[in-house]
Formats: sequence, structure tokens, C-alpha cells
Amino acid sequence: MGSEKGISTGELWARLFKTPSIGSYLDENSGTTLPSFADYIAQLSDERALKHETVIARAGVERSFGHRLFNGTRNPSRDTVLQLALGLGLGCDESQQLLKVAGMSPLHPKVKRDAVVAYCLHNGRTLMDAQELLYENGLPLLGGAKHE
Repeated sequence: MGSEKGISTGELWARLFKTPSIGSYLDENSGTTLPSFADYIAQLSDERALKHETVIARAGVERSFGHRLFNGTRNPSRDTVLQLALGLGLGCDESQQLLKVAGMSPLHPKVKRDAVVAYCLHNGRTLMDAQELLYENGLPLLGGAKHE
């Protein structure tokens, strides 16, 4: 999802670096922005025919906080984004896009904790599965205050 108009990210970079002024680039590419995090998770849950309440429960996110994420009045931590990815049943690529929309760093296979989470996403595992594998490997659990 490079943009709403189907323009690849590579093409956007090329346009940006060729433009005579940033103002003209922004005007010409105003429709290529990322959606809000709230809109994006709502869209993903709708595409999967999942109620927000179901996603929140599967993600292990506190109920009222989860609803604030869906209505856009709260912003997630990186861990919360990953928990929502698991709650939505996203694959690894879709989760990377969710992290991008949230303005968070992507998962990286050289980071042990990220590798475990990516493995779980790729293999359709649940939050509980991910937590168990993180624990077994001596890594901080998702949602831990020290790693958000």
C-alpha cells in the first residue's frame, strides 16, 4: 500500500527528489498519505469481519483503551500495534504496514524479540502463543512497560 492512487513508494521517492520545491511535491501528491491509525485498524477489522471488541480481546488490550485506539483518541505503543496485529490475525507483511501507519519501526529479523513476533505472525499464531514463545526464549513479553 504505497498510496491511495496505486503509486509505489519508489515512485514517490523519485518524485520527491526530482521536484523543484517541497510545496509543489506536497500539492501534487496530497492523495498519497497514509491513513490514520484508527481508520486503518477499523478497515482491517471490517475486511476480516471482526468486531472491534473481538480484536481488542484477541489483542489482550484493556477494553476502554482499545476502543480509544479505534476511535482515534489514543495512540498505541509499538507493542500495542503488534498485539493488535496478532488480534487481527495479520501476516508479517500486513503487520509491517500496520507498524508503518502507526509511525513505528518495522520488525527486524536480527532483533530476537522481533524475530519471535514475526514468526508468530507469519504462522498465524495467537497473542498467547507469541507470549509463550517470548517467555521460553527469555525475551520481554508484549505489553511489558519496559519495552513499549
